Order: sequence, then structure tokens, then C-alpha cells
Amino acid sequence: MTKGVDDAKNGQYSDVLVNRVKILEDADFLYIKNLCENNDGWACVYDKKTTKVWTRNVPTSDFCMIKAHCHMPDVSASVVYDVLHDPLYRSKWDHYMLNAEDVGLINPNNDICYYAVGGMPPFRSRDFVMQRSWLDTGHEKFICSHSVCHEKYPPVKGYVRGVVFFTAYLIREADVGCHLMYATHSDPKGKLPAWLINRLTRVIGPRMLKKLHKACLKYPAWKASNQPTWKPWIYPEQQANSVRINLSDCQPRNYEQELIDESSVDAKDVNDDEVL
Repeated sequence: MTKGVDDAKNGQYSDVLVNRVKILEDADFLYIKNLCENNDGWACVYDKKTTKVWTRNVPTSDFCMIKAHCHMPDVSASVVYDVLHDPLYRSKWDHYMLNAEDVGLINPNNDICYYAVGGMPPFRSRDFVMQRSWLDTGHEKFICSHSVCHEKYPPVKGYVRGVVFFTAYLIREADVGCHLMYATHSDPKGKLPAWLINRLTRVIGPRMLKKLHKACLKYPAWKASNQPTWKPWIYPEQQANSVRINLSDCQPRNYEQELIDESSVDAKDVNDDEVL
């Protein structure tokens, strides 16, 4: 994912293999940790109560990196980790999700998934095929993802196929509750209005963190009645019946897509309250 810690300090991640399957190594998780913790070169665009959001320009991209920190004083790191993993619970709190499918397992800590996300009307919906990687060290827990290709999941009509260069969650136990750190850089493709990043970082992002927090508070009671012992992200033996990924199905591909121009959409015509 990276050449080392210095790259994280400089906001670089030149070795991320977008559209290539990569098993993350110790250096990759160290990169993620430094990216989340080091604020040099980042601009704080939101700071309210227990939540902060930063952005950082990427010279080679039209879209900036975004990261956020949130303290959840009444939720443990293990609960946040479970909520972010549990596909049965996702629809209870992620109202952007239109569809999610497990494509298959690479190894006990890596899989490939398909995720379709609804755009705020009138924006078109986007979809992604991603490799997910996770690691639980006890005190710290990581969930990471980046875009890959799979021959059974080409772009489909009605969606714009986006690219996730990287997305990472770092969840850390605190003296009281836990700290959630999140960093991402993606390209939703198409032409989008300049005001959208402001809306994402200052309004939608903080709301999603608030919604995630509420979901975490409700999760233990929900899980107690919904397959309480099923947690394959923790218990690898529960993955025995999972489809195994054939890496030959994951060769990089260049997909041709129609350029969707949504740059003329006016902010006043978008009601993100309907989704959130």
C-alpha cells in the first residue's frame, strides 16, 4: 500500500495497487496508522464536540483525501468493529447502501465484496468492487479496502463504477469508550459540482458518524437476537462454507464508461436529509 511512514507524512500512497489484489503487510498497517494520526498538511474543515474532519489535496487527483476522528465515550472498540463488519446489521444504519454482496474469500482476513451506494437525488448511484482487509491486534483494530476487479462484476447499467484508492478505519480502545479514525480517498467518476466536497465533509460525513454511533449503541441488543455467535470476521472457522476467490478472476481491467456530467446540479436541489 505504501513505501513507508514518510509517505504517510507526505500524503503519498504510490504503491497502492488499485484494481489489484494485495494482502496487506505490517508496513501497510503502519502507513494507515500514521495517515490517521499525523495532521501535518491537512486542513481541519469541521470541529464540533467529539468529531473532527480534515481534507488534504492530492496533486494527481481531482478529489481530495478526507479523514475524520470521533470519540465514542459509551461504545467499546469491539462493538464498532463488529458494526462495521456485520452485513446483517448494515442496512439498519447505512441508508446509502442499495446492495452489498460477498464475492468471495481470499484468506481469513481478506475478501472481495460488491457495494452499491445510492446517490443523493438527482445524483446517479455509484457501485464498487473492493478488496477488504482487516486486523485485530486487541488494542487497535483495522478495516481497510481498495478497488479491485472481478470478471463476474463488471460495470452495470444504472450505476457509475467508482474507484476507491483506499479507505481505512482505525478503531482504538480509550480510557473511556473508544476512538474511531477514518481516512479515505476515492474517485466517484463522472463530473461533479465543486460544492459537493464541502457538503460531504461538513454535513454528510459528521451525520454519518453520528448515525454510526447510534447504531453502535443499539447493536448489542440487536445482535443478541440475530445470530449472536455468528462473527466470521473474528472466528475464521465460520468461513468454512465461503466461496473462495480465484485470483485469475481478478485481473486488472480498463472499463469504458459513459462520462456522466452532474456538475450543473445546484446544491439547493439536493436534499441529503432524505437519505440520512
